[in-house]
Amino acid sequence: MSNAINETGQQGMGRFFLSAGCDSIAQAVRKSALAAVWFAFLTFPILVIRVNTIENTIVWRWENMAYIAVAIFLGSFVWRWLLARKELKLDKDHEETPSARLLTTIQSHPVLKFAALGVVALLAGLYPQVFDLYQTNIMISCLVYIVLGLGLNIVVGLAGLLDLGYVAFYAVGAYAYALCNMHWDIGFWFMLPIGAALGTILGVILGFPVLRLRGDYLAIVTLGFGEIIRLVLENWGDVTMGPSGISNISRPGFFGMKMTISDSTIYMYYIMIGLLILTIFSVNRLQNSRIGRAWLALREDEIACQAMGIDKVKTKLLAFALGATWAGMAGVVFAAKTTFINPASFTFWESAMILSIVVIGGMGSIRGVIAGAIILILVPEYLREFAEFRMLLFGAIMVLVMVFRPQGLISAKRKVYTYTATNGAGAAHE
Repeated sequence: MSNAINETGQQGMGRFFLSAGCDSIAQAVRKSALAAVWFAFLTFPILVIRVNTIENTIVWRWENMAYIAVAIFLGSFVWRWLLARKELKLDKDHEETPSARLLTTIQSHPVLKFAALGVVALLAGLYPQVFDLYQTNIMISCLVYIVLGLGLNIVVGLAGLLDLGYVAFYAVGAYAYALCNMHWDIGFWFMLPIGAALGTILGVILGFPVLRLRGDYLAIVTLGFGEIIRLVLENWGDVTMGPSGISNISRPGFFGMKMTISDSTIYMYYIMIGLLILTIFSVNRLQNSRIGRAWLALREDEIACQAMGIDKVKTKLLAFALGATWAGMAGVVFAAKTTFINPASFTFWESAMILSIVVIGGMGSIRGVIAGAIILILVPEYLREFAEFRMLLFGAIMVLVMVFRPQGLISAKRKVYTYTATNGAGAAHE
């Protein structure tokens, strides 16, 4: 009986490696061993040879070669097994992961849905009371990036327009509040809708020149637009204070009450919770609306979209404008949170980070964007104890996600319409 089980297991492993292009498990072991030997040979001068310049001696550390060879062998073997597993589609794209399946079950069951929302609301409300000021500040930054990710998700995830200059709208909202507060002492709550309106206007201005562009050309134009905004902020010193930035920006007020830094941070946290709820509600309603379906059609096939009578100009402009609206509001919040801004806070890498949140989380998925922001913003913070290795670990995590979950951590689900033959009525389900 045990022999039969072992043979079955070996056959299963063999099918894994056959799908990855290997003839057998032995060949997979041989290739992993070859990778280990080559890596040990290439790192031999660094890991094994140590020159003692004081005593003019050479210390041979052969145990380091053994350690690195074993690690590379195991890593290569596991990597090949994972690639073979992916090729066999044991985790098929149309099948949900256990976590996504659990979320779908909770969302489809009203009692479980409201219970889960209650638990999340309770945890969110108690977070500043349980954790210290540093953890609260980190969570505020994470919430800001979630809002930015959801805004960019409208442009990239729903409309399929690759925007690499999204940080420009973020910068405009931040500088609008900083300048108005510095010159005219305008408060946070008055500037929040103005920042959103400025983002909308700038989104329309950017949308007009790029209506005929798609793909790489659109990405290059939006990248250039973002760099133009950053350079204007950096060189127009008479207005923006140049690289020195603007400091002493007022924090949000609450009916004229004076608050300490701790109280102000907690207050900002609850403001971001409210803004996040508004963002999720608005994006969800937009996604399920007529314009949301037009964005999805535009993303899938622009020519077919026009053939069905959808106004491509209006659809693209709405995507850019609405996406920029949330970036403008997030910029106002960022300026109020940090009380200091300068052009270095709005580089291309910010746009790349926000785009990574959308792509890794799952384009078009609200839950995916939230998961992506939590991973990409919180993980580097909690890896600080690894010092210079934290970004190496962070990069490795991103590579693993994109190799084994190219559709994102929580991919968006298509709506399927079913029609009954009796009355012709249709019902949609995810």
